[in-house]
Amino acid sequence: MTTPEADQSQAPRPEERLEQAVRAAEQALIEYEIAVETFRVEIENFSRLHEQRLGPLYLRIEELDAEIAEAKAARSGDAEDIRRAEEARARVLPIPGVEDLLHGWMDGEGLSPEAAAMLTDQAVRPPQRVRPSEEARKLFRNLARKAHPDLAQEDEERKRREEFITRVNAAYARGDEALLEELAEEWAAGPVPPERRPSPAEELYDRLEWLSRRKELLTLVARELEEGAIAGMLRLAPDDPDGLLDEIAGRLRADIAGREAELADLLGQG
Repeated sequence: MTTPEADQSQAPRPEERLEQAVRAAEQALIEYEIAVETFRVEIENFSRLHEQRLGPLYLRIEELDAEIAEAKAARSGDAEDIRRAEEARARVLPIPGVEDLLHGWMDGEGLSPEAAAMLTDQAVRPPQRVRPSEEARKLFRNLARKAHPDLAQEDEERKRREEFITRVNAAYARGDEALLEELAEEWAAGPVPPERRPSPAEELYDRLEWLSRRKELLTLVARELEEGAIAGMLRLAPDDPDGLLDEIAGRLRADIAGREAELADLLGQG
């Protein structure tokens, strides 16, 4: 038989359930952030590959459109045709920083040798691509769960974790498995995070509100990624994105051939 004092000592603290809710919300937010960051890297990598493989073809189409418009204007002398030709040419004029924008496919002198080779179906070096391996994904997830800043209670510890996670994200974005392994060893050898201390109920409620706001922001980021054109392309061929790019490239080459024939006809008539 227990005494009232013993029953009272075994009763849960008022903040205990709230603390459990906070911990569950923190873990759920971390998992959500990992999912959003993984998706962002996939979108970024596919976007880079899309631009590298298809960018030169789009540029060629724009150049042919300008030449066709100029040929029509030269034949007709019509003011409207001349205006259209000027607008078409303005769209393909070199702009400052184009080398950076097109990842070396085109510079102030025009298409690079690799881009020209691609347009003529010649062999070129494969474009740089970053696709983290399964081991890199595993390392990234483990590090994100262990070192996430949201698990810190002190400002100094939070800052240390934020700096560390920034390095982890950069290594994962490059698919650098070796560096991720080094970071895992570094974290394992680092200072042990302080144990969670009981917090007053008011602070726990504030924490839950902050976690909720953070999730809302991540939801907006995820929605923006989902609604982007690149995400739409990935949904069309989730198992074979390279095949989709090949299919689009084939259509663009057909468009180029049609425009080249139209231009040759116009120049021949002239």
